[in-house]
Order: sequence, then structure tokens, then C-alpha cells
Amino acid sequence: MASESDLRNHHPGVRSAYEHVVRRNPDEPEFQQAVLEVLDSLSPALERHPEYADQRVLERLCEPERQIIFRVPWRDDDGNVHINRGFRVEFNSALGPYKGGLRFHPSVNLGVIKFLGFEQIFKNALTGMNIGGAKGGSDFDPKGRSPGEIERFCQSFMTELHRHLGEHTDVPAGDIGVGTREIGYMFGQYRRLANRWEAGVLTGKGLEWGGSRVRTEATGYGTVLFTQRMLERNGKDLDGRRVVVSGAGNVALYSIQRAQQLGATVVACSDSSGYVVDDKGLDLELLKQVKEVERKRIDVYAERRGQSAQFVEGGNVWDVPCDVALPSATQNELDERSARTLVENGVIAVAEGANMPTTPEAVAVLREAGVLFGPGKAANAGGVATSVLEMRQNARRTSWSFDHAESELAETMAGIHDRCEEAAERYGAPGNYVLGANVAGFERVGDAMLAQGLI
Repeated sequence: MASESDLRNHHPGVRSAYEHVVRRNPDEPEFQQAVLEVLDSLSPALERHPEYADQRVLERLCEPERQIIFRVPWRDDDGNVHINRGFRVEFNSALGPYKGGLRFHPSVNLGVIKFLGFEQIFKNALTGMNIGGAKGGSDFDPKGRSPGEIERFCQSFMTELHRHLGEHTDVPAGDIGVGTREIGYMFGQYRRLANRWEAGVLTGKGLEWGGSRVRTEATGYGTVLFTQRMLERNGKDLDGRRVVVSGAGNVALYSIQRAQQLGATVVACSDSSGYVVDDKGLDLELLKQVKEVERKRIDVYAERRGQSAQFVEGGNVWDVPCDVALPSATQNELDERSARTLVENGVIAVAEGANMPTTPEAVAVLREAGVLFGPGKAANAGGVATSVLEMRQNARRTSWSFDHAESELAETMAGIHDRCEEAAERYGAPGNYVLGANVAGFERVGDAMLAQGLI
């Protein structure tokens, strides 16, 4: 849990901003943690640029421009009425229209959405593209629901949300629980209500109706591309490395795929039931069949794979020795104990495929041990970057090939890495990607806010 004492030696403007956040958001630990993680890096920027403190840019940045909470009523297949809660937090639009995903999961609440939206500001800024930060979703659980139930929920959700969206205002995408199917239902309802074909209002669409190639793979691919560049800058490489990935969803699967393409051996992944270790290297096609097609637990993979694979029920995937770790499941999954285990087992690099999956204590352990660490706002920005490429294609009424879209993604991830690297060096902390990502993203947004006046 975040604490004001963590900032006692920081710039007064940083302490004031954090006290302001804690006071106004007392029951939102995820949001407080996300804010603390960013503010912890910003004292050097405020000391070098006092105008940020004078104009209270931090306080303004930590207060969303708009918070939308609404009721989502829907009927199940038996005719029973259900009431869920919908959210959209439009955090900052200094650089462009709000951009960020929608998450459907029982854990969703206002604090979680605010944490995700706050992270999105800096992630989007690091891409170098002109997009602001937002996040949204609902506490609706799509697991076990029929296609008809999901369709009715999505239509009800969009019936309220549509009035706040637009390609020049706010452009949502998918996140946990929201894939191409859900985006399709929401886009259809938006089109019905708005009476126009506004392809750029949602990203993550199907290829046949405005989607972009590589969007499905983008977050996982981007995480691995960032990791590879981080290693290369330090005289290392992914080729021949032993890799562990947490999760078995979209980000994890395509992180596994890209890592294997670059010569790594991915030996373990996980889901909520436990983890599987496969010393021969994971069979990606079998894993996709189990998780994406059949939607079964990961123990089924071990059963079908044979003697090389072992399923560990309820275990900790970070107990598996590896050179590179890619936490790609959910927030705060990699704690201090796990970080110490990774270090003891010889890990050389960790990059976040999920949003804030590593606790502050774990980050400190990794940094102190000299492990290369790529924070999520940089390492997993490939998804939102490709969403903007989708918007670009929609605006031109065109579609790119897979190779062209992948090339654009690779160039964007290289740019994100280099912005982080340059900022860290400029502030006297070479190799500190956490500071580099936070400062580089903050400066870009902060300068835009100053230029546009007190709004």
C-alpha cells in the first residue's frame, strides 16, 4: 500500500501532489500505487523545470478531466434482469483524443479504472503519437455467458457510453474480457445510435470491417521487441535464453510466439489454476488450441503434451528458473518474494506485459540486483500504438499488409525504448527504464498542458 513517507525526501511539489491524491481518493489503493510509482521519479524534472510545480501540473495530471459512471441493465437468456456498473475515466487529452481500452471483469471498480487510465496517459505519450489517456469497463463477467447475453450486455453498455465517444473525442479499444467479438457488438450499437459509419471510434475491430493486421499480436509482440532492444543495448540477446511468461491470454500467447521467433525457449506459462512447465519449450499451437479455441484450463495442455510438461496446481510460476521473465497476467502478480526468487535463479531481464504486474517492493529488488526492468507503460505500449495505426488506416480508408503493420510496430517500440533510455541518461540515471519512462512521458504531457493554459 502506498505511503506518504515513501516521498519524504522528494521535491515539495511531488509530496503535495501525492497528499492531494490520497486525500481525495482514500479508498483506491491501485490508483494511489500507480500515482506513487510515477511521482517517485519526477523530483529531478521538477527541480530542473520549476514551472511544473508553479502551475501545479502534477495535481492537474492526477485529477481526471472527466469520470463517467453509469448503470448497465441487461437480461440473461432466462429473462432475468441484471444490473452492472459501467465506467469511463477520460484522464487527459492534452496530446489528443482520449485513448484506452475497456475491461470487463468482476474486479473492475472506479479505483482500478483510474489506475489504468493514469498509466495510459504516460504509455500513450511514450509512443510519440498524438493521443490522450483514458480507460473504461464494467464489473460484468463474460465468463460462462452465452453469445446472446454478451451481445445484449454490450449493446446496453454502449447505449449509454456512445454519447461520450467520437474519433476526435474518445476512442476505446479492448482489454481483459473485451475482444473482437465484444468490440463488434459495441461498434454495431454505436453505428445504430449515431447513424454514421465512424470506423475510427473504436479500435480492435475485425479485419473485414476496419481492423488492423497485427493488432491481435501487438501487445505481446511489442513487449518482446522492447525486451530484445533492452537486452541488445546491454550487450545481450534473446536468442537461446530461457523465458517464463505469466498468464495464458492474448498478451502471454503472443509474447511466447514472438520470443520463440527470436530464438528463445519459453518454458512456462500460467493461468488462475496454476502453471505448466515444459522443458522442451511450450508447444504454442497446442497452447492456443487449449486456451483460445477450447477455453480450458492449462492443466489440459500438460495432459496432452506428454512427459515433457508438468502442471503445478496453484503454484507460483516465478519459481521456475529463467533468464527473462515477462509478467503478462494482472496487477501486482510479481511480489517481493517472487522477485528474490527470480534473482537467485539468475534472471537478467524482466519486462511487464500486463499493467503494473510488479509490486513496488519487487521492482526495488530487481533494480538493486542489476536486473534490466522494462515498466509496463513502455514495454506493453505496442497494443495502443497499433490501435493508433488502425485509426490512421481508418482515416485513409485503407488497409496495410501484416508485414507493413509489423514494421510500424517494431519502429514504434524502438522509439519508445530510446525515449526512455535518453531520458534516463539525461537525468543521470542510465539504465533506469522506470525513471526514463516516467520522466519522458510526463515531460511530453506536461509541456502540452502548459502550452494550452489552465484548463
